[in-house]
Amino acid sequence: MSVLALAGGVGGAKLANGLAGVVPPGALTIAVNTGDDFVHMGLHISPDIDSVTYALAGMNDSVRGWGVADESWAFMDATRRLGGESWFNLGDRDLATHVLRTALLREGTLSSVTTDIAARLGIGPAIVPMSDDPVRSMIDTERGEMAFQDYFVRHQCGPRFKSIRFDGAAAARPSAGLLAALDDPALEAIILCPSNPILSIDPILAVPGVRDRLVARRVPCVALSPFIAGQAVKGPAAKIMTELGLPTTPATIARHYDGLIDGLMVDVADAQGWADEGLAVRSADILMRNVDQQRALASEMIDFAAALRRAAP
Repeated sequence: MSVLALAGGVGGAKLANGLAGVVPPGALTIAVNTGDDFVHMGLHISPDIDSVTYALAGMNDSVRGWGVADESWAFMDATRRLGGESWFNLGDRDLATHVLRTALLREGTLSSVTTDIAARLGIGPAIVPMSDDPVRSMIDTERGEMAFQDYFVRHQCGPRFKSIRFDGAAAARPSAGLLAALDDPALEAIILCPSNPILSIDPILAVPGVRDRLVARRVPCVALSPFIAGQAVKGPAAKIMTELGLPTTPATIARHYDGLIDGLMVDVADAQGWADEGLAVRSADILMRNVDQQRALASEMIDFAAALRRAAP
């Protein structure tokens, strides 16, 4: 069998790492949001790709939730002394990734560079960008429109969220790696990680052809809720949903992914009190506190998809 996961952010990286621990390396493709990408200080930064890469390489900082463990900050200290931009932190080890990526992009695509870096770190599963074409998430807020990293990092998600658009999406094409995974005759499951639906999964779906391919899927597609008892485990998902007037419940996730998923995994705290006809629901402890729990939940998601596949007419 093979498995395709769509991921972005810290939650996406955690489940992706769990899947990497239970799916044979050559059978797993992780398609990652690149709407967060931007050029900073002349360097091409791919935050979500890096989160997944660092997690699968066993070098992510599990306390901060982003970046590299055991990081040092000499570069940022020097940048501040020189009066340079310091609102976006670049650790010394993390910086090496961005410098290498920027250099390799002079002759390669984001797909080829991502594959190269993953191979250098000994990663077996395929990590692929959603597209090799630039797609940039732009956030409309009470203070006007701003680029994603300005909203997310510079302003710490403080301004009220109004809407999002994906600059460049109309002209973008799905990456070859994403298309290959969707076309793989051995594909048995598509998994939407517990990434922010609006900030991390919607950019992937905005690339022309991706949503249509998911709607026309021949295998089960299951999603993992990013909410537990009305709260997001990490990030601004709950804040954004509230500002949009939406309840932070599994029902909202089910409606957001209407037509795209066959099943939704929710936390045991959210197992009661709602129903969605036509959508299979399974509950579990979905808080991934460590690698063992990441793998256990990944196995549960795969089993969920397999059960839906067996039950299909």
